[in-house]
Amino acid sequence: MQVIKHPNKTEWSKLLKRPALDSSSLEASVSNILKQVKENGDEALKRFSTIYDKVTVDELLVSEAEILEAESKVSGDLKEAINIAKQNIELFHKKQISAVEKVETMPGVVCWRKSVAIEKVGLYIPGGTAPLFSTILMLAIPAKIAGCKEIILCTPPGKNGEVNAAILYTANLAGITKIFKTGGAQAIAAMAYGTATIPQVYKIFGPGNQYVTSAKQLVQKDGVAIDMPAGPSEVCVMADETANASFVAADLLSQAEHGVDSQVLLVSTSEQLIHDVLIETQKQLDVLPRKEFAAKALENSKAFLLKSEKEMIELANEYAAEHLIISCKNEEIIAEQIFNAGSVFLGNYSPESVGDYASGTNHTLPTNGYAKAYSGVSVDSFVKKITYQKLSKEGLQQIGKAVETMAEAEGLKAHSEAVRKRMQSL
Repeated sequence: MQVIKHPNKTEWSKLLKRPALDSSSLEASVSNILKQVKENGDEALKRFSTIYDKVTVDELLVSEAEILEAESKVSGDLKEAINIAKQNIELFHKKQISAVEKVETMPGVVCWRKSVAIEKVGLYIPGGTAPLFSTILMLAIPAKIAGCKEIILCTPPGKNGEVNAAILYTANLAGITKIFKTGGAQAIAAMAYGTATIPQVYKIFGPGNQYVTSAKQLVQKDGVAIDMPAGPSEVCVMADETANASFVAADLLSQAEHGVDSQVLLVSTSEQLIHDVLIETQKQLDVLPRKEFAAKALENSKAFLLKSEKEMIELANEYAAEHLIISCKNEEIIAEQIFNAGSVFLGNYSPESVGDYASGTNHTLPTNGYAKAYSGVSVDSFVKKITYQKLSKEGLQQIGKAVETMAEAEGLKAHSEAVRKRMQSL
C-alpha cells in the first residue's frame, strides 16, 4: 500500500484514479459476447459457460428440485443470519414508500405524481470466487416492495454445474423462482435481449466485475435501463488519531478481499496511525483465506497523509467512494460535509460489513466515482414516476392564456390552438 504524504491538490485527480483494464480492448471483448448471445441465444450462453466457468450446463433454468435440495445444505445459523438481514432490509426499504400527494397549483389545476413498478427486472448475482447471496436480499426485497411483476435472477454456476446453495436458498426466501445458470457479460446480454429460455427485462440490476459493468453500459445503448455502473468494490477510510488501527486495517481488507481490481484508501492526519494501520494490515492479511486477492488489491491502494480535517473532507469528496468510513472524533459533523459517497459509516463501531449484510441499508452502490451523480439502489430504483394533471373548466380558464402566450412565443401554433379551441367552447 503506497503512502503519499501531503500531496499537492493539483495531483489529487491523478493519484485518485481507479485501477482499470484497457477500456477499448474490454469493450471490444464484451461487445462480441453481447453480439453472440443476441444472435445465438441459449446456445451461446452454454458455450460461454464452458469457456469461462469451465462447466457444461445442460439446463439454464434452475429446477424446483435444486432449490429444495439447496435448503437442506444451508446451515441453521446461516438461515437465521439471512432472516435477520431480510427483516432489517425490509423494514428500512418499506419506509421509502410515500403516499401520493395531489397539489392544486392554481384553482382548478391539480397535479400529482405516482410511483409505478417496472414490470420486468433482471437481477445479476456474482458467483465464482465469492457467491454474493446477500446481494439477492438487496435487490429482490426492494423489487418486491415496489411491486415488480416479473423478477428473474442470473448467476454463474460452480465447477460442479450447480448454483451455490446459499444463493438458491436466499432467492427462494425472497420470492424469486426464475433463476438461471449463467454469469458474466453473457448473463447481462441474455436479460437485455432475451433468449428461448431467459425472458427479456426492462431494467438490469446488480454488481459485478469490469466485464459485467461494461456489458451493462453497452446494453443501455440498446434501450435497456440499468441501476448504475457498479464495478469493482472500494472503500475510503477517513481516520484521525482517535481511530483504532486494528479496526481500520480490518475495514481496508474487507474490501480488498473482493477482488484484485478492488481499491482501498486510507486518509488521515496522523502519520502514527498510518504506520500502525500498515503493520496491522500485513498482520491480518497473512491469515486471510483470500490473501492473494487482497494483496493484489493493496498494490492499487494508497494511504494519504494530509494536513487537516478540511483536506481530508475535500479529498474524500473528490474520490467519491462507494463506501466511506469516518473514524474520527467528530464523525457526525464531518459527515454533514460529505456530498459524494455511496454509503457512509460513522464512528469506530460501524464497520462497512454491517451495511454489506444486515443493517438494513442497500449495498448495491455506485463505484468508480459515480457517487458524484448516482445513488445506491432503493425502492425508487424499481419504479417509474408518472406525473398526472387534471384541469376543470375553471382551471383551463385560469391557465389558458399563459399557455397560449408561451406556445406562440415558441412558434408552436398547434400547441396554442389545443388550448384556444377549448377556451372558445367555454
